[in-house]
Amino acid sequence: MQDLVRDWMIDLVVYIQPEKTVLEALSRMRRRYLNSLIVEKSKDNPEYGIITSTDICDKIVAQGHDPAETKVGEIMTSPLIGVPPEMTIYECAKVMSQHHIHHLPVIDEKKAIVGMISATDFLVVAEALGHGDGDRLLS
Repeated sequence: MQDLVRDWMIDLVVYIQPEKTVLEALSRMRRRYLNSLIVEKSKDNPEYGIITSTDICDKIVAQGHDPAETKVGEIMTSPLIGVPPEMTIYECAKVMSQHHIHHLPVIDEKKAIVGMISATDFLVVAEALGHGDGDRLLS
């Protein structure tokens, strides 16, 4: 196995509309055991965005805002920073570190979002690297 983003990404991408409430985003994230959602494009939002658990912590909880009254579009990050599936996991980790982000959409040559990779995925990567040969040993 090569050490490319495509080998380690999760191909489940869950979307939410920017006009939905943060409470609805929280419910979707908890039901799917996710820490981020991609925010769909809309007439008012021509670029994809992202909402993460860190956004909710920093922009809702820490500031005392009501998630039932706040729209996803108000706290999302847009435009997205993404990585290609052919990027190495080492380069990907550097992108995350340089931009101080923990979730990256994986975007193919046609500009389609084909997966997600997050800092949590790098726990598995680091474990595999520690075992040598890049094997995915989870036990």
